Amino acid sequence: MMKGKVYIVGAGPGDIGLLTVKGLMCLQKAEVVIYDFHLNAQVLNYINHDAEFIYVGKRSGHHTMTQDEINEILIQKAKEDKIICRLKGGDPFIFGRGGEEAEALAKNAIEFEIVPGVSSFIAAPAYAGIPLTHRLYSSSFAVIPGYEDTTKKESAIDWSKLSTGVGTLVFLMAVKNIDLVTQKLIENGRNPDTPVAVIRWGTRPDQKTITGTLRNIAELVKEKDIKPPAVMVVGDVVRLRESLRWYEKKPMFGYRILVTKEHPEGSERLEELGAEIIEFPTVEIVPPESYDELDKSIDKIATYDWLIFTSRNGVKYFLKRFFEKDRDIRDLKGIRICAIGSKTANEIKRYGLKTDLIPDEFHAEGLIKVFSQQSAFGSLKGIKFLLPRAEKAREVFPEKIRELGGEIDVPVTYRTTKPESRGKRLKRFLKEGRISIATFTSAATFNNFVEIMGEKADELLKGVAIAVIGPVTARAVENAGLKVDIMPREATIEALVEEIIKWATKGDR
Repeated sequence: MMKGKVYIVGAGPGDIGLLTVKGLMCLQKAEVVIYDFHLNAQVLNYINHDAEFIYVGKRSGHHTMTQDEINEILIQKAKEDKIICRLKGGDPFIFGRGGEEAEALAKNAIEFEIVPGVSSFIAAPAYAGIPLTHRLYSSSFAVIPGYEDTTKKESAIDWSKLSTGVGTLVFLMAVKNIDLVTQKLIENGRNPDTPVAVIRWGTRPDQKTITGTLRNIAELVKEKDIKPPAVMVVGDVVRLRESLRWYEKKPMFGYRILVTKEHPEGSERLEELGAEIIEFPTVEIVPPESYDELDKSIDKIATYDWLIFTSRNGVKYFLKRFFEKDRDIRDLKGIRICAIGSKTANEIKRYGLKTDLIPDEFHAEGLIKVFSQQSAFGSLKGIKFLLPRAEKAREVFPEKIRELGGEIDVPVTYRTTKPESRGKRLKRFLKEGRISIATFTSAATFNNFVEIMGEKADELLKGVAIAVIGPVTARAVENAGLKVDIMPREATIEALVEEIIKWATKGDR
């Protein structure tokens, strides 16, 4: 009996928060992911990075594979005893040909499960402030394809019954045939003054909604240059949009923010205000190539007066190695601990340790200032410091400590590498002007971004607001001939988020 199994999963219409819990579970255990065009590719960030990714996207005029070829890949991978996630936009059984794929699997005796998704027919109107049913306006609705299979000799839609027999009509993929659809409805008795809404890219930052009537909506679609994908809603419920529109009123609606760090904490606030976060990590944190320096420092840990952490990664990687060497947390007794920033201090606290000192300014200069003030008669003679840090780090603080007479060891505790990433989708988004703000939390995140994007990285960032943490990152951006638009006074993610919100909502663009 074959061990291979296929999960046909609906990924929702675009807002990543609309992916179901079960869909996420299937993604996380998948060995092969076969995915479409009309979904938020950010969901792929939740997948085991060892999985095989196969893109089979179809969009207007561009078919990567035929449906028969997609079916064949599903069968082939299942016969290799793989766990497969067939990831489809919206719901797989709503005009998504998921039924055909399930049939092909059933014919080949391959086990499968269907994981329903939130369909655009319900999500797009909801995000546009249009309920499909309402006690005072409509008690029924129907979902209809905006185009039918061209191989059919006769239409399967009974326009005479549909036009007047259902309160709310929802058409999917109707933009190209909107003249025909509106004509058929009017010819079959629907009032030409019936309200109509067309919602493009529903639930996404570039959602665009236009309203009109059956009489003029086709003309408005052409005038406003509305292209697929779009959902069309016909019925009196459209009248509720003006009072119920909520998504487009969010202060950061329309903003798509590039984050060059994996799993960025603090960005939830931006999402709550309506922005979409695009994760594109340009650095990967890994252990040092050699532990020799760090091990020597750990072996003589009792000789230090101060242990200084400049990042949460420094805390995590230092203590990980500390415990791997069979050391006890009590071995740090008597050593004073300094942390740059509240986040680093919170990380230290997780290990049951207390931070003795946090500089007011969260950078090397702030450290210099606080220890210069603490030095007796301007000297740190006889005081020993341990600063576990990244492989590439500034020498400003260590040099100042030595200048003041102190002793300091700076063992490499972790390093950053550039992840393997082609960035094809991100390049397309940048070229199309669909990224509003790009954030960089270190010089490495920016420099790696430039390397990944290639020679025209500076051109891709033109028209994009650049937000950075700290003067070192700002200098890296400026050295590339670009302008920094947003930089908080305090070098923390929280401060950066607040500054982004202030910049966006005050109209400083």
